Amino acid sequence: MLYIDNPNIDVFFNLAAEEYLLKDFDQNIFMVWQSSPSVVIGRHQNVRAEVDINYAETNGIDIARRYSGGGAVYHDPGNLNLTFIETAGHIGFDKYADMTARALQHLGLKPELDERRSIYLSGLKISGSAQCVYKHRLMYHATLLFDADLHRLTNVLNGEADDISSASRVQVRSVKSPVTNIKPYLHGVLSVADFKTKIVKHLLEDGGEYIRYSWSEEDLTVINRIRESRYATASWNGIRPRLLSSCI
Repeated sequence: MLYIDNPNIDVFFNLAAEEYLLKDFDQNIFMVWQSSPSVVIGRHQNVRAEVDINYAETNGIDIARRYSGGGAVYHDPGNLNLTFIETAGHIGFDKYADMTARALQHLGLKPELDERRSIYLSGLKISGSAQCVYKHRLMYHATLLFDADLHRLTNVLNGEADDISSASRVQVRSVKSPVTNIKPYLHGVLSVADFKTKIVKHLLEDGGEYIRYSWSEEDLTVINRIRESRYATASWNGIRPRLLSSCI
């Protein structure tokens, strides 16, 4: 397995990196990453039905559409993102949610899983996930709310409920749940960096042998090409160009 500690915080780059790793690599991959404030919607969602676009624009929150399906999630520096990609003959995603839950248990938490592979603490959601399959490769990715701005999360994930005007897409609506951060449940873990170190340690131990991998110049060239041709475009995201980040 390749382990990638991705330092880039541009959400458009990171979503492009996932597609690149899914389609252009053969190895199993575990990538951990973060993004600057952003909303990531599922591939088959109507952005206006999911996101308060005016709030996002006013507060500098990027809006991006990922390759996989599922519902809308909020990212910021207090959130940690996990991506698992595997070449597999049998398609199954539960093991990644189970791995994440076990890692949280090692930190002394009592996580609860539901049928959508969301994770809860005391009945409040701390993690949402999505998945997809490309040929013989599968991808599972999940958020972990450690110390995210929940006020912003609540306000920006508040779209126009009646906006289902787009006939070009299958409309998938997010299933909303009350959320919380992990930080108040962990004693002595004060920063997202500390949390990242601890959770990644357990996930790597659970995942078996691994090799650390860093982006090559060729990787960066290809990922940025995918970013510019798909993820940072208004046509893909379904929003005005002025909402898109200029980061590379």
